[in-house]
Amino acid sequence: MEALSPSVCTMASKPHPPLMKKHSQTDLISRLKSRKILGVGGEDDDGEVHRSKISQMLGNEIKFAGREPVGLRAWILISAVGFTVMALMALVFPNQLYELVFEEELSTTSLSVRLYGGALLSLSLIMWNGIYTTEKIVIQWTLLSEACYFAVQFLVTSVTLLELGMLPNAAILLLLSRVLFLSVTMSYYYHFGRRVKKI
Repeated sequence: MEALSPSVCTMASKPHPPLMKKHSQTDLISRLKSRKILGVGGEDDDGEVHRSKISQMLGNEIKFAGREPVGLRAWILISAVGFTVMALMALVFPNQLYELVFEEELSTTSLSVRLYGGALLSLSLIMWNGIYTTEKIVIQWTLLSEACYFAVQFLVTSVTLLELGMLPNAAILLLLSRVLFLSVTMSYYYHFGRRVKKI
């Protein structure tokens, strides 16, 4: 058996330097290369910049925040305040609210008006949430809920007035305001749902 040469012995006995770990998460160039390979960080066909592969695959709702129609948040805020005020009036002053609209005293129990106030208060919570959210689907459902309420209130009020055989000025004003609010809400719903075409 041959003896090992002195150079081989010194190399074998010399301790290895500690391995240097490369922290790719803090290395900006490595991160950029990785993101480029994964296909994230750049714009897609819709002009959206994805922050991760997951958002690229599932979609990112935040992109719709910059494409809102003008005045959408203000309209949702006005609706939330209006719904809250009407709900509190129906809960606290049910008889006065009924007399204001139909110009006659409430012959039955005020429980129905208070239940109406409770339903309005629930809807107002949806409106308040719609002010702060950035998700498109939540805003769309908020607008759709509001439009549904205005349509149902218009129909119910119209049928009630026909049954009573009367047409007070306050009720006419209420019906006209519901048509106006329904139109504005559906307009926002329509424009918010449309995709912006690229030039």
